[in-house]
Amino acid sequence: MPTLLFDGIAYGMLLFILALGLAVTMGLMNFINLAHGAFAMAGGYTLVLLMQRAGWPFLACLPAAFVVTAALGAVMERLLYRHMYRRPHLDQVLFSIGLTFMAVAAVDYLIGSSQQNIQLPDFLRQRFEFGSGKWMLGMGAYRIFIIGVCVALAVGLQALLARTRFGSRLRAAVDDPRAAVGLGIPVDRVFLVTFAVGSGLAGLGGALGADILGLDPNFPLKFMVYFLIVCAVGGTQSITGPLIAALVLGIADVMGKYYAPKLGSFIVYVLMIAILLWRPQGLFTREGGK
Repeated sequence: MPTLLFDGIAYGMLLFILALGLAVTMGLMNFINLAHGAFAMAGGYTLVLLMQRAGWPFLACLPAAFVVTAALGAVMERLLYRHMYRRPHLDQVLFSIGLTFMAVAAVDYLIGSSQQNIQLPDFLRQRFEFGSGKWMLGMGAYRIFIIGVCVALAVGLQALLARTRFGSRLRAAVDDPRAAVGLGIPVDRVFLVTFAVGSGLAGLGGALGADILGLDPNFPLKFMVYFLIVCAVGGTQSITGPLIAALVLGIADVMGKYYAPKLGSFIVYVLMIAILLWRPQGLFTREGGK
């Protein structure tokens, strides 16, 4: 039981970092980007290609995955996404889904459809065990590493949004872009940086999850629903909401697949429906929040 709980927490943390960029763009920019999984896939393939073809060490590939996908997000925001900000949400959904299918087809054509494998460093392949019997706690070093990275990102991003000038500018730009421009806030630049950071976080999550979740061209389609569940259940008006939602869903998914493997992800969807019936706006959405 403790081992399953730990694995569920690690899986939930991974879902959190994967969905965090989507929560930022949905909650702070009011843009529904269903191509978010494609940026995560880009980060995963960046790590794989740098490790396999350039010989880069694993830890050096993680920041590279963030930088590459952030740059890709910045270019696409400037060329494509910026024109969709004020369009209806249905247009945004159709536009981003189209980009997702284009990304899947492009990766399948350029790299191939086979599952990609990565070789973790020796120190991340260690396993620690405490106790014995059914109460034994087994912790993989890589899962401990994922939890540490995700906690650091959650704390850092919360501080960035709540305590910095950039966070204040972003909130002002979202609430009233015209007034923000009148106050001298470069709204276009703020949105560009926000979208780039959200894309970079997706890429980092894809790189971190390549070993646990697997990586192939269908990655964005397989995990798109999970990203949306985390944002819907946790709400998108804070970092805390997606974090708690990802942990709950991660633990429920791991426990459910262990004790009732024939049900697959059924338990996750039942839990999502129950939470949304109780809190339609998400667990941590402020009263009256949209």
